[in-house]
Amino acid sequence: MPNKAQLEALKEEALLINNIKEGSIEAFEKIFTSYYATLVNYAKTILKDREAAEDIVQQVFISIWEKKQNLEIHSSFKAMLYKSVYNACLNFIKKAQVRSNYAQESLKQPVEQVTMEHSFLQKELQTKIENAIDQLPEQCAKIFKMSRFEQLKYAEIADQLGLSIKTIEHQMGKALKILREQLKEYLPLILLYISKSYFD
Repeated sequence: MPNKAQLEALKEEALLINNIKEGSIEAFEKIFTSYYATLVNYAKTILKDREAAEDIVQQVFISIWEKKQNLEIHSSFKAMLYKSVYNACLNFIKKAQVRSNYAQESLKQPVEQVTMEHSFLQKELQTKIENAIDQLPEQCAKIFKMSRFEQLKYAEIADQLGLSIKTIEHQMGKALKILREQLKEYLPLILLYISKSYFD
């Protein structure tokens, strides 16, 4: 029988799932940031290729968002995610083996091209992200880039810029709020697109 902490966790998860089904970007982002890195590591143990692992996990999350209204969880969200990634890895391996007589070499090839449309979408998203960042106030933009793209910790940014950590936190919050508003129609895909900046 689940203890109190487990029951609370299950209750919170059920609420997040319901919010995702209703189109909540915040709930999707919370699930994504909670599981992305561990799922990539899991997929990497199967494929022995980090880039392929990242692509597969991203596609799993994209599929979840696209089919969110019909989302059904029969055990737990975590179990569903791991099962989806596992099955996607097996499918990738099978397709890779078909493409080549040498499975080991096949696994080094990129995940089945996500299609030309996806490639175009990535370029379009990159342009929108860059334009949105360029429109941030100068200090906000600088701090955001140092945090997300240079992967510096708040303390390191504060030290380099001669500012307090509290100021850095405030500026990051301000930057994220502005970007969320400007890019709200693209947030789920943008979150996936810039995931390497967050988790590498």
